[in-house]
Amino acid sequence: MKVLRSRIIATGSCLPEDRRRNDDFLGSHFYTADGVVNPKPTTAIVKKLAEISGINERRYAKAGVSTSDLAAAAAQDAIKSSGIDPETLDYIIVAHNFGNVSCTTHETDLLPNMAARVKQILGITNSNCVAYDILFGCPSWVQALIQADYYLRSGDARRALVIGADVLSAVLDPYDVDSMLFADGAGAVIVEAQETSEQVGILSHKTVTDAVDKAHYLTMGESRNPEMGDSKYVKMQGPSVFKYGLETVPQAIRHCLDKAGLGLGDVTKFFMHQANERMIRGMLQKLSELYGVETLPDALVPYSVQFLGNSSAATVPTLLDLVLKGQIEGHELKAGDVCVFASVGAGMHANCVLYRH
Repeated sequence: MKVLRSRIIATGSCLPEDRRRNDDFLGSHFYTADGVVNPKPTTAIVKKLAEISGINERRYAKAGVSTSDLAAAAAQDAIKSSGIDPETLDYIIVAHNFGNVSCTTHETDLLPNMAARVKQILGITNSNCVAYDILFGCPSWVQALIQADYYLRSGDARRALVIGADVLSAVLDPYDVDSMLFADGAGAVIVEAQETSEQVGILSHKTVTDAVDKAHYLTMGESRNPEMGDSKYVKMQGPSVFKYGLETVPQAIRHCLDKAGLGLGDVTKFFMHQANERMIRGMLQKLSELYGVETLPDALVPYSVQFLGNSSAATVPTLLDLVLKGQIEGHELKAGDVCVFASVGAGMHANCVLYRH
């Protein structure tokens, strides 16, 4: 029997041109959580964070470039790849966390919403193309893809543009070593409802939220340098976030596989949120333990965190685009491959989508 399935027909991304390498932080002055200068040498601090995260460089948007600029560029890339008329889009969903910010303003701007800005930049005049945002921490793009799947499988929509974009460089505390983890970027996909009897496209998904005692693992707070005033910056309880990811993401992946009637051995590629390399490997090790198998081979797991850092809502769609366009050495997708899209972040939230290419 034929049913409607949500299939990704095109991808796109926008990688900012400004590369910030680890050596660029050697002139920084980091402070402790107590508001005093960190007594450790900056060289040792930078080296240690690189060892833990695996990050060698990250991308920052240039002065004057805003989140909506990156989001629209990624969308244009996806539309060009698809060859569709953008006026045929039923939804534009933009996943982000800080609104339309740039490194020159340091102020979040949520009016108008990001998706409306993107629709304006794309010049789409169709009033029935609904443009709205989703703010869901780093898992925002995966959650937006889940929402698009509901619309498409209901039969009320045919095509959706789903974008993940963030300019974190505008909200980073230069005196907090955690600021070295984060970056800017945007990724986009076009998802289309297709009637088929095959088990393709989005097969299953799972989302969890644990907020009662975990809502403030990631939050906005004052700079570690007391002289910086009342401005708010991203603050993270790193060990708690790490532990939560290891506890929740493997379980979400297993739930999706069970729901689709598949096993761990059926997965061809894991597109994990690029938080840091140690966290990704830890989640995959926990997943292996759930199934009683050895560590998953690196051939199943593409990485971009080493050269792009953690761009929050943009990491998963950007990584997907890079793989599909042959820009991650040793990784490709073929028809029939089963993929996992999984993420974890502020809220705390974790989610997963199981997808057959």
